[in-house]
Amino acid sequence: MSALLDSLLDGDSSAEAQAILADGLPGARSEAWKYTSLRALAQRRFVPAAPAQADAAQLADIPSPRIVFVNGHFDASLSRLDDLPTNIHLNVEPASTPVLPQSGKPTPWQSDSDHWFVRINRLRATGVRLEVTGDAGALHLVSLQQKGEHDQAVHLHHQIQLATGSRLTLVEHQLGDEAHRGLDTGHMRITLADDAHLQHLRLQCDSPHAQRFLRSDVQLAARSHYQRLDLELGAALSRHELNVHLQGEEAQVQAAGVLLGDGRRHLDTRLGIHHHAANTRSELPWRGLAAGRARVVFHGGIQIHAGADGTEADLQNRNILLSAQAEVDTQPVLVIDADEVKAAHGATVGQLNATALFYLRSRGIPEAEARRILTAAFCRDLLGQVQDPALYAILETRLIAALERIEAA
Repeated sequence: MSALLDSLLDGDSSAEAQAILADGLPGARSEAWKYTSLRALAQRRFVPAAPAQADAAQLADIPSPRIVFVNGHFDASLSRLDDLPTNIHLNVEPASTPVLPQSGKPTPWQSDSDHWFVRINRLRATGVRLEVTGDAGALHLVSLQQKGEHDQAVHLHHQIQLATGSRLTLVEHQLGDEAHRGLDTGHMRITLADDAHLQHLRLQCDSPHAQRFLRSDVQLAARSHYQRLDLELGAALSRHELNVHLQGEEAQVQAAGVLLGDGRRHLDTRLGIHHHAANTRSELPWRGLAAGRARVVFHGGIQIHAGADGTEADLQNRNILLSAQAEVDTQPVLVIDADEVKAAHGATVGQLNATALFYLRSRGIPEAEARRILTAAFCRDLLGQVQDPALYAILETRLIAALERIEAA
């Protein structure tokens, strides 16, 4: 038995809860979890997170409109909804609906039984339901965890729906105070109708002791465009599963991310990109940095289903090791069941460019400063997709702070 599952499902006698307990946690034999051991976490216990008061100064750099959850509970006092556009319909509600069904053939690199945290989330979570029509501008969605008397578990489940031709910029802030050692099982479901456009930016800057498990499920209709950027900058253990189904012709996804591991952090990101319709496109540039004794894991899965002719898919995962004790595991996977497609994938693991480092040092720049410049440039390259200066500044500030943390270690 698992102390983790026992504590998370304490008092729940439902059939689904009993099935989760019977299945247990995935182990080393599970292909999807072979690089991320849950052995230590399985021995820990968590209590349901209690409402808590947070200092508004922690959110000083997050503008309105914003929706704030503290320890998984909606906080009206910290939220700023006076500026919420009228074409955003917002409800805070429990997560009682099932996960999005997967279209086409089953994913060859993941089984449903591996999604233990999603199954628990479905039993425990609350969250927001957003329905967007027209051009809705930018909205900030904040999750802040505070330390409690005991280690706490938070379960948030958000549903985002964009109507035909609508547009939204959604900025997620996943934060926590430095002392908390909590667990977060997050699930976000996103649906884009024809010609909709969503820019989705996610900043994960949680406590160095936190455990975060997140799954994002996205469905794209015809000519819709999903543009995403993830900055994984915190948490002791962070795992994110991003599943995108391009179901309408000419749908597009651009998903990029920076995975920054330092100390003993373990970051695990898994992409499952499914092209179901003709003339769809995916562009997936990801960067990884591993310092100290950190481990960065990346799985980039692309499946082009039968009938998705004319698809263009490109995945590139570049990684830099900043110490001899750090580790990077990268696994690009490409499955093609259609004709007349353009698909490429690649992964590299190395060190800072020696030629560039020599060039900077030959110009009188100290070695430590030269390394900092090259490291920042390696990550900042992906921020270029953010055109709004204010949003760019928020992302850059968080990223630079995380890089300085590595430099100071």
